[in-house]
Amino acid sequence: MAKVLVLYYSTWGHVEQMAEAVARGARGVAGAQVTLKRVPETMPPETAAAIHAKADKAAPVARPDELADYDAIVFGTPTRFGNMCGQMRNFLDQTGALWQQGKLVGKIGSVFVSTATQHGGQETTITSFHSTLLHHGMVVVGVPYACEGLLYMDEVSGGSPYGASTLSKGDGSRMPSSNELAVAEYQGRHVAELAKRLFG
Repeated sequence: MAKVLVLYYSTWGHVEQMAEAVARGARGVAGAQVTLKRVPETMPPETAAAIHAKADKAAPVARPDELADYDAIVFGTPTRFGNMCGQMRNFLDQTGALWQQGKLVGKIGSVFVSTATQHGGQETTITSFHSTLLHHGMVVVGVPYACEGLLYMDEVSGGSPYGASTLSKGDGSRMPSSNELAVAEYQGRHVAELAKRLFG
């Protein structure tokens, strides 16, 4: 049984929808046990309320130490100036003990993101996120071009060989498209299939 964790942070629900699609794809792989969790919120409640952040998040909150319990982890984050969001960074900065003990060495790590604009740092966010995964000794997995959604050109769409992605528009009004969700599902399925081969 390969254990897969989909771990995300979402302010307005865009990454949350993508995370659900990643988990859906992973759950389609026989022999994969999939868990969906989120990192803790670090914004004060009044700040979150002022920016109309989505408050009703069903996924339970993860603890840094539990990452060692999984064979593969797919991380989802919105982009903040071309990097992961502060909430995800804060969470990962608490994994020093796991790093010292080599608890994540050889496990699969993968990343998906959301940005406000088409060129808002989707690829830089994912590739800079990879640095943390590599320091932990994880095996980095993206989305291969066997995924047809990466070649879809009929409309603006996220998605790259580095990982699934979506665009929220400057005001957050655009939600993930069917193609972006399909790429996210593919990523989840791909990670789960690899985890099953390595750990199943």
